[in-house]
Amino acid sequence: MIEIVSDNIVSSFGFSTDINYQAVKAGRTSVEAYPDLLSSGVGTAASYIGNKVFNEVFADFCMLDPDHYSKVEKAVMLSVKMASQDCNVDLSCPDTAFYLATTKGNVHYLDLGDAHNPAIPLWHTAKRVAKYFGNSTTPVVVSNACISGLSAIIAAARALESGRIRCAVVSGVDMLSKFVILGFSSLKALSAEPCRPFDINRNGLNLGEAAATVILQRADSRSKLPKFVAGFMRNDAYHISSPSKTAEGSFNVLTDVLKNVKASDVAFVNAHGTSTLYNDEMEAVAIARTGLDAVPVNSLKGCFGHTLGAAGILESIISVRALQDGTVLKTIGFGELGVSKRINVAAENTATDKKYFIKLISGFGGSNAAALFKKGE
Repeated sequence: MIEIVSDNIVSSFGFSTDINYQAVKAGRTSVEAYPDLLSSGVGTAASYIGNKVFNEVFADFCMLDPDHYSKVEKAVMLSVKMASQDCNVDLSCPDTAFYLATTKGNVHYLDLGDAHNPAIPLWHTAKRVAKYFGNSTTPVVVSNACISGLSAIIAAARALESGRIRCAVVSGVDMLSKFVILGFSSLKALSAEPCRPFDINRNGLNLGEAAATVILQRADSRSKLPKFVAGFMRNDAYHISSPSKTAEGSFNVLTDVLKNVKASDVAFVNAHGTSTLYNDEMEAVAIARTGLDAVPVNSLKGCFGHTLGAAGILESIISVRALQDGTVLKTIGFGELGVSKRINVAAENTATDKKYFIKLISGFGGSNAAALFKKGE
């Protein structure tokens, strides 16, 4: 198995995992209503990281001029730096691999009319981050829609298990831009109000900004750290943006996960739970089809919004912390079940003594992923 050595979250709640977890446990949300978000002409609710404090912390902690880096680059550098201070890992070692999960990277340069900016390619951001930490190996970029973050964790775990690397630094990031906002707006997917995952009155998603990092290593038999047990990806290629009504992809990845654990041993399923009509219905179908309908289900989108490439990592980190804390977190915004299957959506924080949770996520193009995590002793 793979152990989680350290982690970090950078969001509008703050710049540490503990700050973010305590905010979620207390039932807080970082989502606010914006009448004209980033001068996009779109009124929507979103989670946005204010630049002033963010730049001050970046300059102090990373000792770099914030004006020389994009918000995406600064968020990843800060997240990795903060994660690494809590562990004894040499980030410059050739056996340490960097993984970057993002769906849009520095796409905001298009908003500025700078379509030929050399920093737009995703590999540029990944190499700049790795170089800052003195790592000269070629970083791995994972860009697979909304499952990018969890896909990067799965890819890194497989590389560790094969022995190709000794340590993996896995980061996910996306920041808001007019390009992103208008893209989701054109799909009529955005809500002007805080989102309501799995609720009968849900009417769309909220976007969010975040960076999140996990540092992974192979676990020895004596390790007492939280574990990544197994992860699976499936692409049902059903539609470019609409999920399969029979939830084939999500059903298949959950079926794969349940070869490693009994449903009765699972504390909760942390779902994608975007609050769109189609996503929540599809996930409910998959959860019910695999016999997980009695297991508590939660979504963190009401706390952070949909953080795109960061979502799979950020939500895994919060869920690991909750499992360590013996807590099933509630789904903020949920009131009355609004999907066709009777799944057990967590409406309040509850205690658990179980040792496993499942992270489930899906994305455009029919991409689906699920992973099993185990509590540290």
